[in-house]
Amino acid sequence: MSLDGTYDHDNIFAKVLRGEIPAARVFEDEHVFAFMDVFPQAKGHTLVIPKRSQARNLLEEEPQVLSELILGVQRVARAVRSALQPDGIVITQFNGAPAGQTIFHLHFHIIPRWDGVEVGRHASGGMADMEELKALAAQIAAKIS
Repeated sequence: MSLDGTYDHDNIFAKVLRGEIPAARVFEDEHVFAFMDVFPQAKGHTLVIPKRSQARNLLEEEPQVLSELILGVQRVARAVRSALQPDGIVITQFNGAPAGQTIFHLHFHIIPRWDGVEVGRHASGGMADMEELKALAAQIAAKIS
C-alpha cells in the first residue's frame, strides 16, 4: 500500500478502539490509547495510537492530533523506562508499506532494548500470551504519571 489511500474503518486498530478486539491496555486518555503489541519485538513492546483519527500515517494527521499523540508517546515511554529499566528505547513510526507499515492507522511503537539482547522481527516469534501481556501492561501502567 502506498502513502495515499482511503482509511479502512475495519483496520485492526480501529477495531481495538471500538472494543471489537481485545487489547492489553496500558494507558488511555481522551486523545490516545496505548496497549501491548501482540506480536512483540521485545519484552514491553507497546503501541500508542490516536483515539479520534482517520489518518493512515503521520503525513495525513492534523498538527493538534500529532501534538497530543506525541505527548502520549512520551508519557508511555517514560513509564516503560521506569517499569522495565531497559538500556535504551526505540520509538518508531512507519509511513507506507515500503517503509514497513502493516496497519494503516497512525501509530507509534515503543520498543525497550537491553544491551546484548537482539530485537526480534515483528511477528517472528508468533503471538504473545495475552496473560503475560496483561501483566506487562499492568506493570507499565503502574508507572504512568
